[in-house]
Amino acid sequence: MKRNVVIATVAAAALIAGGTATAVAIGSEDGTAAASSSSPAQGQQAEGVASHENAQGQGDDRDGDDAREANAASVTAQQAAAAALKAVPGTVTEVDLDDDESGVAWDVNVLGKDGKWHDITVGADKAEVRGRHIDRDDDGDEGKDRVRSVLNDASVDIAQAAEKAAAHGTVVSVELDGPDHGKKLAWEAETVTKDGAEHHVTVDPGSGAVSNTPSDDDHDGDDD
Repeated sequence: MKRNVVIATVAAAALIAGGTATAVAIGSEDGTAAASSSSPAQGQQAEGVASHENAQGQGDDRDGDDAREANAASVTAQQAAAAALKAVPGTVTEVDLDDDESGVAWDVNVLGKDGKWHDITVGADKAEVRGRHIDRDDDGDEGKDRVRSVLNDASVDIAQAAEKAAAHGTVVSVELDGPDHGKKLAWEAETVTKDGAEHHVTVDPGSGAVSNTPSDDDHDGDDD
């Protein structure tokens, strides 16, 4: 009876305010239903807040995520790669500093000697494996063969590429990447300097030649 009175009171208050009331059933601990109300204006306001929060959460790093993660990490890209290879023998093709459920960690991709792609999580505070699984959604034998071809001819591995890139800031990611056709694959690294500026560093796997360009991202978070 009390719940019915509350619902009626809420509806009356909304009508007096010039709005409309929408009763929403909410399960309570004792299995009965409680009610809440919202006006169209309130719904639009909530939707606007949600949209803003979603925009803030987009993975464009304009809010300085890379700089924050770099400051939080005591394990380098080279150490993360070495830890991953202890767990899964093969060749590391990517290291990426990111947040996971347990905090900042390195996501490491290994093309194993078993011919499978392995995703390995290595702690950023301690170079230990936190998790691992086989990536079933890989790029097929053709993609693997292309990677193997580059790595077989490479004189610079991912750890050496990371060391070269570190001259331009704290390394937050390195991967063997490039266009699908034409130009050969290369080590592409991203670094962050102490002032939060991001840089892209490309290292040739064969010659070890380094090119460095500022990131297109505005590190201070402004869109201007």
